Amino acid sequence: MIREARLDDIPQIQIVRNSVKENTLSDPNLVTDKDCEEFLFERGKGWVYEADGQIVGFSIVDMKENNIWALFVHPDFENNGIGRKLHNIMLDWYFEQTRQEVWLGTSPRTRAESFYRKTGWKEIGVHGKSEIKFEMTYNNWKNK
Repeated sequence: MIREARLDDIPQIQIVRNSVKENTLSDPNLVTDKDCEEFLFERGKGWVYEADGQIVGFSIVDMKENNIWALFVHPDFENNGIGRKLHNIMLDWYFEQTRQEVWLGTSPRTRAESFYRKTGWKEIGVHGKSEIKFEMTYNNWKNK
């Protein structure tokens, strides 16, 4: 089940974020509960995927920077279409709010890179030191 994220979801969101095998945080303390709250309720919006009462995936879009801040699925629930569903609901909502392109960064040679290429994201450069920067335009999303 997918639903909008709530404040009391943040502890489980953090568990999912810190369980991933790719695109890991060098220090889990880099993304605080307060950061999650800000991105969920001040800067943008988020969704969670629940299975048996537990959050197993989530997505968060940042409307201030027109950025996908997070899209993660717990490793035990990968390859079940959860990431795609979270991705699609997030982008549908985003492009209902604006026609401004949206971007994200992800590590090269990861399943995430492959996923974004398959879902129509276009590589537009480098983000940070070594991440691939992808972009999705309104027209590309609506014509998928």
